[in-house]
Amino acid sequence: MLVLSELPYHPPAAFFAALLQADGLVLEAQENYRKQTYRNRCLIRTAQGVQALTVPVVDGNRAGKVKTSDIEIDYRQNWVHRHWRTLQTAYGNSPYFEYYADYLHDIYRTKPARLFELNLAFLHLEMRCFRLTLPIKFSTDYCLPGQPAPPGCLDRRDWLSPKAGSPEPDSPAALGLVRPYPQVFGPGFEPGLSVLDLLFAQGPAAGAYLD
Repeated sequence: MLVLSELPYHPPAAFFAALLQADGLVLEAQENYRKQTYRNRCLIRTAQGVQALTVPVVDGNRAGKVKTSDIEIDYRQNWVHRHWRTLQTAYGNSPYFEYYADYLHDIYRTKPARLFELNLAFLHLEMRCFRLTLPIKFSTDYCLPGQPAPPGCLDRRDWLSPKAGSPEPDSPAALGLVRPYPQVFGPGFEPGLSVLDLLFAQGPAAGAYLD
C-alpha cells in the first residue's frame, strides 16, 4: 500500500510510524498551500513547554493560491538562526543532539529557495535515521479530500495537524503509533512532538518506539 501525504516540516514521529507499514510514499505536489499546518511548522518541547517552530513563506497572506511545491521561503526573516538556536537550547544536552546536529545544520545552511525542497531534504535525512528505504513519488493530479484516493493509495493528507494549544494529533489512531519515551523536559510524556524530539532522545534506538 502506498501512503499519500503532504510534505511536512520535521513531522511528528507518528508520520514515520505510518511509513513503516507502507510500500511507498506519494507526496502531494499538486495541492494549493495551506497555512497553519505541519507543512511549515513543527512542535518541540522546551523548558517553557511546547513551542512551534514556523518557517515563514513569501507573501503568506496569498500563499493559499500557490501550489505547495512552488511556495518560496522568506529569508528576509532570520528564522534559520532562531530555529537552530531554539533547537540547541532545548536539546543541546539531550543524549543524541550532537549525533545529528551537523547533518541538520548542513541542510539549514543550504537555504533552498522553496519550502518543498527544504522539507524534502529533511525527510530524506529522517528516513535514513529510521533506515526507511521506501520509494518516493510525487502526485501528478490533485485528488480532493474525501474523494477516493488513487488505486493502491491510502490518503494520509493532514491526518496529523498542530492544534491550537495542544500538540496532540487530530487522529486518535496516531496516538498509539509512538510509545512513550523519556523526554528532555518533563514531567510526563508529551505526544505529537516533532520526530526530532524522539531522535535526540533515543538516537539509533528511536525506531523501537514506533508501532
